[in-house]
Amino acid sequence: MSVTAPQGFVAAGVPAGIKASGDLDLALVATADGAPCTAAAVFTRNLACAAPVQVSRAHLAATGGRAAAVVLNSGNANAATGPAGLAVAEEACALVAGGIGCAPEEVLVCSTGLIGIPMPPEPFRTGVPAAVAGLRAGGGAEAARAIMTTDTMAKEAAASAGGVTAGGMAKGAAMLAPNMATMLAVLTIDAEVELAALQRSLQAAVDASFNRLTVDGCTSTNDTVIVLAGGSGPAVDEARATALLTQVATGLASQMCGDAEGATKVVRVQVTGAATDDEAAAAARKVAESQLVKCSWYGQDPYWGRILSELGTAGVQLDLGTVSIAYGDQVVSRGAVEVDHDGGALAAHMAERSLQVTCDLGVGGGSWWLLTNDLTHAYIDENRGTS
Repeated sequence: MSVTAPQGFVAAGVPAGIKASGDLDLALVATADGAPCTAAAVFTRNLACAAPVQVSRAHLAATGGRAAAVVLNSGNANAATGPAGLAVAEEACALVAGGIGCAPEEVLVCSTGLIGIPMPPEPFRTGVPAAVAGLRAGGGAEAARAIMTTDTMAKEAAASAGGVTAGGMAKGAAMLAPNMATMLAVLTIDAEVELAALQRSLQAAVDASFNRLTVDGCTSTNDTVIVLAGGSGPAVDEARATALLTQVATGLASQMCGDAEGATKVVRVQVTGAATDDEAAAAARKVAESQLVKCSWYGQDPYWGRILSELGTAGVQLDLGTVSIAYGDQVVSRGAVEVDHDGGALAAHMAERSLQVTCDLGVGGGSWWLLTNDLTHAYIDENRGTS
């Protein structure tokens, strides 16, 4: 159940001194022999992207999609840190390369934590050698813990089929939004996958998982999902690779949603009956990111009027005479008015940890779903300052 579940990968997590607590804060995932393998990535669409994103993009371009390792740190995002931040990210890659015996361009780098805080190089100078020395097939759990920030639990997943195994780890509890839901993920697969197919498989997996997750509508400066295809197992077709990576990514995204900052509810918002899938996605996102709606979920209040209002401002078509809203299996509104329903069953559903909200727009066959959470006092407490 980790990033080292596939054959041919090792990992480590160590305390490098980035976090004042002394907790694990530096992770390393690498091929067991230090040789580069096929690598693909999906990065944040935030134009104010962090130094590690810039460096990893450049390294993948320079190698034509080859990488031997990924070094990740928590406790500092190395974002909005200027040329000095780029230099530190490059040095981190060079230190890993010297330790495992590959080229610096064959190392990718990720960071997560506070934005705008200078990143000192010293933690990498001492932490990377320790991580290299600690690399082992059983090191995935420590690596997953080392990338946690406000996460309360490490996030790991694995899947196998037909002699091929995929694994992964992720972090993320806030700043999660569609089009890269701060989150980082490293996936591995022990099959041989051609680069273009691997990139398509990864994008499909991201679209079906991380891009279906929104906690607060904020897209981070550092969002990165990387996949390494080690090639120690058999070659697989694109469909198999996509299925395995999607299974792993979906498991990680679900864990991220369940561990969102301050959340007491995991909510699946399903929109059906839209003119197109794109319109269904827009409507689902409008509901899922509404502060008013999210507060009502926290209060266990099935206030369907707030949902109807958000649907009406989503910029999509809806039939006001037939639009319906349901919580669980209880339809609470149809045609923009309340309808009879089982109040006891509705109250019981609202008290559950997992909620299902279904909105039928009544105009076509388009559909979409997103995972989201409620908005609580604890989320505000977590995000009201940087100290």
